[in-house]
Amino acid sequence: MAHLQIQGLSHSFGERLILRNLSLSIASGESVALLGPNGSGKSTLLRLIAGLLTPTEGSIIIGGSGAAAGRPDVGIAFQDPRLLPWRTVLRNVTLPLEIAGEDERGAREAAAAALRRVAADLLHDRRPAEISGGERGRVALARALVRAPSLLLLDEPFAALDAITRARLDDELPELTAGAATLLVTHDVAEALLVADRVLLLDPVGSISVEVPGLRSLPPAHRRSALLSADGAARQSRLYEALAAVDHA
Repeated sequence: MAHLQIQGLSHSFGERLILRNLSLSIASGESVALLGPNGSGKSTLLRLIAGLLTPTEGSIIIGGSGAAAGRPDVGIAFQDPRLLPWRTVLRNVTLPLEIAGEDERGAREAAAAALRRVAADLLHDRRPAEISGGERGRVALARALVRAPSLLLLDEPFAALDAITRARLDDELPELTAGAATLLVTHDVAEALLVADRVLLLDPVGSISVEVPGLRSLPPAHRRSALLSADGAARQSRLYEALAAVDHA
């Protein structure tokens, strides 16, 4: 049973067509990565699913009901962590719970648990300016996870991080998002394969044109070696070739 079901989705900004007749389903607990050239509609798709935009045509069903902004069962993390500089790390993570009306004690306990989950539990009383880029990425992910969402939308959350921190988070992400249906937008082919069950490619007019199996189902210790195997290299080559083809279409 699909947790996220998209049918015949199209979206335009004025006369500019961004997405065209896109259909996609993601099962509960499944992770899907989305690749595509700039302007293919990847981020727009996430905003439509999050209810931040209204589609021109088509339907988006999440857990049996329509997309809507502010749903407590949908977590979102963007490339920019968007942490509030005047709040501590803990209070940045409690924010979604405060908005939802959670009592202070319950919000703090849930936020502390989310920070432990992403290995940021020593940062509670620090402010965003006092922590590294990688730590801010972890805090933003904790905030997206704090309400235990059934659907997680990730828009290049690690793109601004250094290579070592990004690789570490890519290795950890499949377990951090376990249980949630996850849609990750990325430009990194290796990252897509490491964290996803399926990797999809959007063409320049926002239709899915390629699907490649990911490596997420493998044990954590085996994913990197599988990426470097002959099979992993073939999957990467297929995606790079497809990206090159749509980029020059």
